[in-house]
Amino acid sequence: MLQNIAVLTSGGDAPGMNPAIRSVVRTAMERGCDVIGISNGYDGIFEGAVEKLTGTILSGMIDRGGTILQSSRCKRFYDPVGIDEAKERLIQLGIQGLVVIGGDGSLTGARELHRRGFPVIGIPASIDNDMLGTEMAIGADTAANTIMQLIDRIRDTARSHRRCFLIEVMGRNSGFLALTTAISCGAEVAVIPEFAHNMSRIIHLLRSRFEKTRDNSIIVLAEGVCDAETFISRMLVEEQGVSFDQEIRKTVLGHVQRGGIPTHFDRILGARFGEMAVLGLLQGESGSMTGLEESHVTLVDLEKVIGFKKHPSSELIRLARHLQIEFGDVVE
Repeated sequence: MLQNIAVLTSGGDAPGMNPAIRSVVRTAMERGCDVIGISNGYDGIFEGAVEKLTGTILSGMIDRGGTILQSSRCKRFYDPVGIDEAKERLIQLGIQGLVVIGGDGSLTGARELHRRGFPVIGIPASIDNDMLGTEMAIGADTAANTIMQLIDRIRDTARSHRRCFLIEVMGRNSGFLALTTAISCGAEVAVIPEFAHNMSRIIHLLRSRFEKTRDNSIIVLAEGVCDAETFISRMLVEEQGVSFDQEIRKTVLGHVQRGGIPTHFDRILGARFGEMAVLGLLQGESGSMTGLEESHVTLVDLEKVIGFKKHPSSELIRLARHLQIEFGDVVE
């Protein structure tokens, strides 16, 4: 029976990390196990930045975005020697198991610790929702709701001035945020990494709308395709010689997408993932990640997750096409 486990948050912060931490601690306490909080991601292991987590520390954190443990991207975990040292330091600290909350890079580190024989369970937290093995990652729902609210406000200005707005959202390798918010906000175009956009079709669509007095349009651009300035430059090149006199403005939402009060969905998801991670460790599981599959929380082998690309579901693609959102062609 494990007596001491630890929890850390790594990589980009995501709303819902704090509810997950809270759930890890409370579940472990209920099972007679202490929880050590490691500050500043994997770097905290090397720095010895550890503290026993209690009910007092957890008080008032469930509605806070970000992570009370703070986070980082640890360069030493890119080196096998650094990972070996981290394992030894965890053992020296009396830690018998570890919960890692983070995205693909963070859970790659978790897998490497598992390969070295250290018990570890991962919890997917990524606003991009780019992790295979789970339908949703912590933070994605809150980020999507934030984007939706901001696009709704921008649409008011687009209508008032007959403008086309290009809105750049996060999504380095995944179009989840761009595609789902394009659907929820009634955007005309979604530009996502998984599909090759057709600029001539986009220009034709915008020109046709402008001529038919449906004179405002929204394009949602995932940052993984290119930045907003580059995309507008390509649009201007494409429209040369074409009668299209609409003003195009850009808005880069940036890190505002990461912050904010976690939604009900992300609080519940974080709590469910935190509980499952602790139960898994206490039952001898390791090298797994919590996942959401058909509304059920499961444990997924990290070997089946790390290094694999998650694609938009066929149902989401079908819906976007039926709603007449232009998002390009399948990349061959």
